[in-house]
Amino acid sequence: MDKTMQQQTIKNHFKEYYRIYLGALLIVILAELIGTHQFQIGSGLVVIYPMLFGLIFGILLGPDLLGFFKKKEAKKASSLVLIVISPFMAKIGILAGANISHLIEAGPALAFQEIGHIGTIILALPVAIMLGIKKEAIGATSSTCRDKDYGLIVSLYGANSPEARGTLSIYVIGFLIGTVYLGLLASMVAATGIFHPLALAMACGIGSGAMMAAASNTLATIYPHYADQILVLAGASDLLSAIIGIYFTLFLSLPITKKLYAWLEPKISPKHTRIANIHSSKVVE
Repeated sequence: MDKTMQQQTIKNHFKEYYRIYLGALLIVILAELIGTHQFQIGSGLVVIYPMLFGLIFGILLGPDLLGFFKKKEAKKASSLVLIVISPFMAKIGILAGANISHLIEAGPALAFQEIGHIGTIILALPVAIMLGIKKEAIGATSSTCRDKDYGLIVSLYGANSPEARGTLSIYVIGFLIGTVYLGLLASMVAATGIFHPLALAMACGIGSGAMMAAASNTLATIYPHYADQILVLAGASDLLSAIIGIYFTLFLSLPITKKLYAWLEPKISPKHTRIANIHSSKVVE
């Protein structure tokens, strides 16, 4: 009896929200047909992946533009994000076990690079608060906001939370301009001659294959004698960021961001946002 009811519930769910799954399938097919494209801007390599086109199609079909998806469907789709990301999280765990020897060989320098992610908190959080951004700033600045980070924030706060919206906004921006930005940044930093090419290679891995590819290929073009080593170290760095980064965010950067937000927000946020926040708190009480 329970099995029959469960099957009926699943059937009713697909009957009510079939447009979400149909639309997602069409978007995936179109994005994959367009494929990956890359081109040079100066010495920087710009890589455009299918997911970017998928994001664009999703925005166009949303309730605010073409209206293929209604608001009810868009809200339901947000609750499915964690389910979609779960296989990716499992893949990271499998990669960790399969490549543990390579990570050990890479040395402690790769592990210490995670400390650099605190810079997103120290530099970006105060600016976000001064601009009047509220709890969205916690999600946006506590990490590099890639797949693993968004999955973590959604599991902790929920898909409709301000923290999740902040993470998702930076996630989308990363796909829109991240590859271009990192490709150009890699060439500009390399031009200074301050850092060794292999140190720059380690810095390419932030847990995003697209951004890592753009930055490392740029460096490989600039330093052809180190090309193979750059690509290997960048790949190991990116893998380590994806594996360790989620624990770094969970146990270190996210708690720091929450504490810092609670301390800074009453002090440096614009006056009108502070007043609005006080009024909303009174309404809740």
